[in-house]
Amino acid sequence: MPNTLSVIIADDEQTSRDLIESYVLKYCTNLKIVAKANDAKQAIVAIHEHKPDLVFLDVEMPFGNAFDVLEQTEGVDYQTIFITAYSDYAIKALNYSAAYYILKPISIDELVNAVEKVQAMAQEDNIGELKKVLKDNLGQTNIQRIVLPNQSGFEIVDAAQIIRISGSGNYADIYLADGKKKIISKTLKFFESLEDNANIMRVHKSHIVNTDYIAAYRRGRGGVLVMTDGSEVEVSARMKSALLEHLGL
Repeated sequence: MPNTLSVIIADDEQTSRDLIESYVLKYCTNLKIVAKANDAKQAIVAIHEHKPDLVFLDVEMPFGNAFDVLEQTEGVDYQTIFITAYSDYAIKALNYSAAYYILKPISIDELVNAVEKVQAMAQEDNIGELKKVLKDNLGQTNIQRIVLPNQSGFEIVDAAQIIRISGSGNYADIYLADGKKKIISKTLKFFESLEDNANIMRVHKSHIVNTDYIAAYRRGRGGVLVMTDGSEVEVSARMKSALLEHLGL
């Protein structure tokens, strides 16, 4: 039988805390709620006191946010399921960090699914690395690092090391500054939010590039970019003007 995971629920809305508790008790197995908190300060104290296996953590709370809680409980090894009503930057940070989260209003199916994924990861040794990536991303105004799934688990890539991303159906090819190529089972749409980073932009329906690695531009209807690794990327006519403006041409 799987080990029972100790759980803390940290959410500033009592109805949300009560709902999570009710769903956990009714629909999840091998979980034991050891504490509840209604703000970031209480969450930090409870995590240090109980050293839980899992925390349901609201992204925005009084006296701090999820980033503050993660930063001030770095020494405690626990997994997190984030609760958020916001579909903004926080969601992008969670997605790129391979984090588990539930959107409000809370769905039973989403909660159970997230718990099952956490339970499956409970024996892994790489939880700490994922937490570091998440802390990096939540603590900045743009995406710093991304978690790329692979057959054996995942690997972490600095966004600044990405030269370009090319999409083909349900897969994306990521080309890195060290010469490596990663094939990921994600559509190009998954990476669109990286365009919030000032140096990353989409130049074609099938191509996203890091403008720091552009070596040359050849004019044409849309034109062609020559990247520092020698690869060539077609620019669509529709995106040409935005690219040239970005490059100051």
